[in-house]
Amino acid sequence: MKIGLVLSGGGVRGIAHLGILKALKEKNIQITHITGTSAGAIAGALYANLVDPYDALKIFQNTRLLRLLKLAYGKPALLNLESSYKLFKEYLPHDSFDELNIPLTITATNFNNGKLTYFHEGGQLIRKVLASCCIPGVFNPIAIDNYLYVDGGVLNNFPVEPLLTDCDYIIGSSCNHLPPIKQIRSIKHILERTATLSVNHDVEEKTKKVDLLIEPENLGSIGIFEIQRAEEIYWIAHESALKKITEAGLTSIK
Repeated sequence: MKIGLVLSGGGVRGIAHLGILKALKEKNIQITHITGTSAGAIAGALYANLVDPYDALKIFQNTRLLRLLKLAYGKPALLNLESSYKLFKEYLPHDSFDELNIPLTITATNFNNGKLTYFHEGGQLIRKVLASCCIPGVFNPIAIDNYLYVDGGVLNNFPVEPLLTDCDYIIGSSCNHLPPIKQIRSIKHILERTATLSVNHDVEEKTKKVDLLIEPENLGSIGIFEIQRAEEIYWIAHESALKKITEAGLTSIK
């Protein structure tokens, strides 16, 4: 059976995908195709190259990824995500989609023509993963083949479409569930909640296309840069995934 997995974007909340992947691995559910946006692109690329999900969590915790990012002086954004290239080269040394153990498709937004791009083959894997993560205004766009690319979540934060024709069963991992609120805490709260609402705008319709949705509750209230909560996010997602997998009766699907 061909089992597809779609991984949403969500900043540091994307650590949830690693907890979910760990649960799928523990239950011996073998994923045959992966699609991802932004943080989901990173999690998907590492897993597709057989990096253990908990080891991937430790990579982010031990390296303090945000500290590796350099200010993008004279550029149209605050930070240069390309400065983290060497870190990912350690875990994706071949830097190629074609060398991954699991087929991977990731999204990025072509900033020149305003269209969504799916990357799934050839080289420059790391640059394309990083391009998928380039939140506009925060990270400098990444140039690939004479085009500038930014976060795939701008146009598609839950890229289920590439899996629909190739997979018999699709699992969705979404990390942006928002709790109801009674009051606004700050301007930062307004901006972050608005951004999450925006990327979630069509997720409800898209999740109808998956056979199993794993969406840990209330992760949407966690800021996209709160890396200090990585371990908490990981285990919340892991427990949620185990529960969902059990309820769905999934065991050792191959």
